[in-house]
Amino acid sequence: MAKSWAKSSWRSKPRVQMPTYADGAAVVSVQKDLEKQPPLVFAGEVRRLKRALGDVANGKAFLLQGGDCAESFAEFDADSIRDTFRVLLQMAVILTFSAKSPVVKVGRIAGQFAKPRSSDSEVHDEKELPSYRGDIINDIGFSDAERAHDPRRMLQAYSQSAATLNLLRAFSQGGYADIHRVHSWTLGFTECEKAEKYRDLAERITDALDFMDAAGVNANRIHTLQTVDFYTSHEALLLEYEESLCRIDSTSGLHVAGSGHFIWIGDRTRQPDGAHVEFCRGVQNPIGIKCGPSLTADDLRILLEKLNPQNEPGRITLICRFGAGKVAGHLPNLIRAVKSEGSKVVWSCDPMHGNTIKSATGYKTRPFARVLAEVKEFFGVHEGEGTYPGGVHFEMTGKDVTECTGGVSAVSDSTLEDRYHTACDPRLNASQSLELAFLVAEEIASRVASQKAENGLIRSVAD
Repeated sequence: MAKSWAKSSWRSKPRVQMPTYADGAAVVSVQKDLEKQPPLVFAGEVRRLKRALGDVANGKAFLLQGGDCAESFAEFDADSIRDTFRVLLQMAVILTFSAKSPVVKVGRIAGQFAKPRSSDSEVHDEKELPSYRGDIINDIGFSDAERAHDPRRMLQAYSQSAATLNLLRAFSQGGYADIHRVHSWTLGFTECEKAEKYRDLAERITDALDFMDAAGVNANRIHTLQTVDFYTSHEALLLEYEESLCRIDSTSGLHVAGSGHFIWIGDRTRQPDGAHVEFCRGVQNPIGIKCGPSLTADDLRILLEKLNPQNEPGRITLICRFGAGKVAGHLPNLIRAVKSEGSKVVWSCDPMHGNTIKSATGYKTRPFARVLAEVKEFFGVHEGEGTYPGGVHFEMTGKDVTECTGGVSAVSDSTLEDRYHTACDPRLNASQSLELAFLVAEEIASRVASQKAENGLIRSVAD
């Protein structure tokens, strides 16, 4: 697909949001060590995900993408992985029932260690040090040694990602993902008095599962009711790491990013002639493009031509992040540009990044109401443009944190400090994530009902 491309081609392009390593020899040594390691994901899995995303692009499935803003070395444990995986499965069941179509499940996990920053440095108590750029680059602690860019951290990121993937594969294929078990967890959420309004949908899912059991369609006979396909994703920001894990697919002879199934290009690194676009154009993985208010229709056309010249369904996901109240001012132009090119893309909504504010108590937070508002605006614009709103993208965790305000968990400015644990950006907690799934499900159900009514009208006119 990519002419005159090698996995190191990005080195000849302008680079932004990348670390400056003092010891070049150490970087080379780390890269050699990584090149000896097995890839974290495999070409067959990547192809399977691309086919599933192709169904999303064609309006036959829905994408749920979620997980940590930035994975941490210090907070790495099996319980955290399990809890986030569990909440994503619960969200997927709710969305599957409402969308009446498969939900493609992609975690921001097993590789989401690097973060772009608005400034190269930060100041505390009159001391200026390099900004924290994620555990794969430096440490969140504020000292010269901790903030130094250390290439050896790539090896720890690889090791943690491998262990995370090992556990996720066991969970997804070993019976933990049984649909009845997953739904029982959701019923526990709706027993809360504040979540009572979601009980009706949960009970309808129960009735559907009971009917399936009675008809003999159960986990004892249908293996897929006990297992799920679960994929990993991260921002492909640290290109030395990405290059080291890039491999040749023995089936196709083409390059695959072995660091994760799905990689995305951030809003700050999507320069058409930049290093990140150059690397991503040569690998076969599904590629996400974060689309913020500064993205022009012309640049989007260039990016689509560079990254998907064959117009392959499932190759490109456009992850829109504008902020509540701003979607209608930006999204229609991008949709029309894609339409004019005939490009096949997945449209996904990231309602987190454009809705970050500073609370009265000084904490960075995201109000639940604004997150929901952007999702609703996203669906509304697509309805008006006659296009398919194919997915949602959340920063969330399975932990009971207090980082985003609002929701049935009733996190307020005054309680943010109770369990504010994020290493970077505020995340939805388990309760807020489930509530948002129910509310997104309402939007999807309304759209499905409208389409059925419209199809019925078309048939009656035809008759």
